[in-house]
Amino acid sequence: MVSARVEIAGLDPWRLGGELWAADYRGARSPRLPGLCFSGPNLIPLRGNASALRSFADRALRKQRICSSLVGPSEQVLGLWDELATEWGPAREVRADQPLMALRGQPAVPVDPQVRPVRPDELDRYLPAAIAMFIEEVGVDPRAGDGGASYRARVAELIAGGRAFARFEAGEVVFKAEIGALSRDVGQIQGVWVNPDKRGRGLGTAGTAAVASRLVNSMGRTASLYVNSFNSPALASYRRIGFSQVGRYATVLF
Repeated sequence: MVSARVEIAGLDPWRLGGELWAADYRGARSPRLPGLCFSGPNLIPLRGNASALRSFADRALRKQRICSSLVGPSEQVLGLWDELATEWGPAREVRADQPLMALRGQPAVPVDPQVRPVRPDELDRYLPAAIAMFIEEVGVDPRAGDGGASYRARVAELIAGGRAFARFEAGEVVFKAEIGALSRDVGQIQGVWVNPDKRGRGLGTAGTAAVASRLVNSMGRTASLYVNSFNSPALASYRRIGFSQVGRYATVLF
C-alpha cells in the first residue's frame, strides 16, 4: 500500500497524501531504517520496535486524529495501538488476526471467463455492489458525511484505471473485486464480494482467481490480499486458488 504511493508520488507530503515517518537510533549500522510509518488516511506502521512505536505514537498525538484506521503488520499495529488507545480509544473494532496471503503463479482453480474490467459507463450499475461490500466488510456506510460523493469518485477512479472487475448477470453485478494498491512488484486485491443471492455457486473463488491471474500473468505482479481469520469460507477459497500465508496483519477501525 505504501510502496504504491511512494513509487508514484515520491516523499512530498502533498503529492503523497500523507507523511512517511522514520525512527532511527544511535548506533544503527544497517542502511535499513529500524522504524517506518505512513501517516495519511490510514496510519500504517511498517516496522519498528517498542521505542520506535512510542515515537510514532508521540508524533500522532501532537494533533487530532485524522486517520480512519490503523492497519499493517499485526505486531506493529497492536503495539502502536497500545500506545494510542488511552487517547484515541475506544476503537470501533480491533481485528487482531488477518492473514496476509500471496500468489506468485497461476491459480490452481479455473478462472471465471466472465469476470472482466468494469467500463466507465457501468459505474452506476457497479456502485451499489461496491457500497454493499463496504457496509458488509467495514460496518459503516461510505456515503455518510458527503452523500457518497468521495466514495463514488474513488470507485470511478478505480474503474478508469482498469482496476475494478465484475461479473454481470442480467445487467446486475453478481461478483466484484478491485486491485487497490498496485506497486511495481505487488497488486493488492480488495473488495471481494458476491451478491448474497448468488453465494454458494463458487463465484467468489473463480472470480478472485480471474483477478489474481490478471495480476500475475498480465501485469507481472504478485497477487496479494488479506482476510479476517474468522472468515473461514474466504480463507478456504483463497487457499484453493493457491494463495499462501506470508504474514499477519491487524486493523484497528475507528
